[in-house]
Amino acid sequence: MPSIFTKIIDREIPAEILHEDDVCLAFRDISPKAPTHFLVIPKKEIVSLADLTEADEAIVGRCIIVASQVAAAEGLEGGYRLVCNCGDDGGQEVPHLHFHVMGGRKMTWPPG
Repeated sequence: MPSIFTKIIDREIPAEILHEDDVCLAFRDISPKAPTHFLVIPKKEIVSLADLTEADEAIVGRCIIVASQVAAAEGLEGGYRLVCNCGDDGGQEVPHLHFHVMGGRKMTWPPG
């Protein structure tokens, strides 16, 4: 069964898309945890960081570059946090690799 993110990629579920290319998609989080909160996901269905292979190196690199570019376009010049949860214990809720980009306020540490 496709994840919610696959359904967003396939336009079965609407999202506020901030960037799209052949490799990845960036869109606003529907339950933001910061004034600016968006996700970057690969279009290839990869469950988590733990499922990456050497063949996925360029995909993950592209996701990180897009995260940086969209953060700049969103005006996060003061900084932002990039988070990738992995597995149940890591807090991953959707079984599709995704990167959270959060900013627009001072981040605290530890996060949780």
